[in-house]
Amino acid sequence: MHIAIIGAGCSGLTAIKQLVQAGLHDIVCYEQSDRIGGNWVYSATPGYSSISKTTHTISSKSLSQFSDFPMPDDYPDYPSHQQILAYFQAYARHFQLEKYVRFNVAVLRAEKIANERWRLTLSDNSQAEFDYLIVANGHLSVPRHPDWKDRFSGQYLHAHAFKTNQGLENKSVLVVGAGNSGCDCAVEASRVAVRADLSLRTPQYIVPKLIMGKPTDTFAATMQWLPQTIKNRLQKISLRIQIGRYRDYRLPEPDFSPAQAHPTINSEIFDKIRHGKIHPRPGIQDISGQTVVFTDGSSASYDVIIAATGYKISFPFFPADFIDWQDAVHVPLYLRIFHPDHLSLFFIGLIQPQGCIWTLTEVQSRLIAQLLAGKTRLPASWRKQAVTEGAYWTRQFIARPRHSLEVQYYPYLQELLKAM
Repeated sequence: MHIAIIGAGCSGLTAIKQLVQAGLHDIVCYEQSDRIGGNWVYSATPGYSSISKTTHTISSKSLSQFSDFPMPDDYPDYPSHQQILAYFQAYARHFQLEKYVRFNVAVLRAEKIANERWRLTLSDNSQAEFDYLIVANGHLSVPRHPDWKDRFSGQYLHAHAFKTNQGLENKSVLVVGAGNSGCDCAVEASRVAVRADLSLRTPQYIVPKLIMGKPTDTFAATMQWLPQTIKNRLQKISLRIQIGRYRDYRLPEPDFSPAQAHPTINSEIFDKIRHGKIHPRPGIQDISGQTVVFTDGSSASYDVIIAATGYKISFPFFPADFIDWQDAVHVPLYLRIFHPDHLSLFFIGLIQPQGCIWTLTEVQSRLIAQLLAGKTRLPASWRKQAVTEGAYWTRQFIARPRHSLEVQYYPYLQELLKAM
């Protein structure tokens, strides 16, 4: 049984580990860079990593650990990207995972051939065939640009390319989008810019990193046994106590429940707004030159626009007519892993959880490993469930491209455990 894995980030690493633990050793993991870590490998030069110099986790240490490899005791509640990369490197060393990785080799093309097998064309001018293909290439590498991008004559960059606030000194900066990346960019820009504005097209739940002295996710975990309607109510009450009303910060009030959208976890944004360092703005109506007209009729001129407008789902190694979910409303995969038309193809980490992603990819990988080792099997109706399940997750969240991969952490985790 010959198994290929694309990507040696957090998803690819735990996939190797779980397969080996299940007794499956004929594995090759292809990594296009010269090191493990994927998105957590910071570089000052824009590339496939989306993190900036000051990035920290938005999930807490206690809920961001692999089940059998705890983070060091001296790590803070919210580790830095340097600490997370060191953690993944230690994980790979401890379980001797790097011997399965071929570094500096990109998969240029992945083609399905006879008998559910796969032929990979590689950047070293070679080809290889496999019985199974595990895709773990991440979903934060291909920016989704707004349609007005080319109408702005000032400096434009996507949040993917934002590495430091160097170069923003004494500039007027507009950040578009109040997700996690957008708020991080706005906070960093506000430290040096002459003016930093933040444009929100729709309301957004922005949640502080600490609630009642505890990391937000650990606080939320204590309420998992409650019905969703009660959890929603308690979350709204706790937010009101912590930060007041969003309109107190000139932010739009959400008209949906906290569970229906991916939350932004950021404490600094509130202080920056109330200190006059960040100025909320509504959505963009039009752009001409360096002038931006907002939906409330106001306008302003900017030197720089940073678009925190999300990412496209991309598999550059698949033929264009094979799988294309760039603009998909929902992704038809059983358990977000198994494709109903391709029995030997698995996706790891193609999720956006309301919580830590790699603790879920660990369980995804364990399920695949048990399946390939013959220790479990999928239900007879799994192909049908792939379609109905995709539609189910779509109904749980507001219909936006950013939610096409969204899952609620604990319900999804329970579905994975049930499958095993």
